[in-house]
Amino acid sequence: MNLEKQEAIIEGILFAMGESVELSRLAEVLEVSQEEIQDILHGMMKRYEMENRGIEIMEIENAVQMCTKKEMYEYLIKIAGQPRRHVLTDVLLETLSIIAYKQPITRLEIEKIRGVSCAHAVNKLVEYNLVCELGRLDAPGRPLLFGTTEEFLRSFGVQSIEELPVLDQDQLEEFKQQAEEEMNLKLNV
Repeated sequence: MNLEKQEAIIEGILFAMGESVELSRLAEVLEVSQEEIQDILHGMMKRYEMENRGIEIMEIENAVQMCTKKEMYEYLIKIAGQPRRHVLTDVLLETLSIIAYKQPITRLEIEKIRGVSCAHAVNKLVEYNLVCELGRLDAPGRPLLFGTTEEFLRSFGVQSIEELPVLDQDQLEEFKQQAEEEMNLKLNV
């Protein structure tokens, strides 16, 4: 099968699926290696960029998805209407960052870090499809484990959680100091 046919098959699959497709599944369908699939996809991505197309192929962990380029958003909403925007409050962002960096994590572990109940925040993040249940911890009560979703990766423009920024030790110490000062202020009031 020639390259043009392989690209047409990949394009058709990604368009029809509308969601991410694992590289291994594409390799299986085309009967080639995952490395060959990646090479084909990178060629398609470069061509889409050079030809100034309205679509792009986005890599998300070990999967790819066809999507509309950000630059097309204003035109897309004229047809499709304004999508409902989810507002991420400070509480939601704080909870989401804890989950992103500590996943898989239980609700109780999140509450220990935050110092307050997080049930509402976790439920909202699940509703927004930024967080999902990953399973249950093998411990008494079998608490739910939470982690981030592909939608989280898409929303924050990263391919995997390994791409999340890493805090250096000085920043971490500064944050700890600020938290301790806040705790002391609350205790003294």
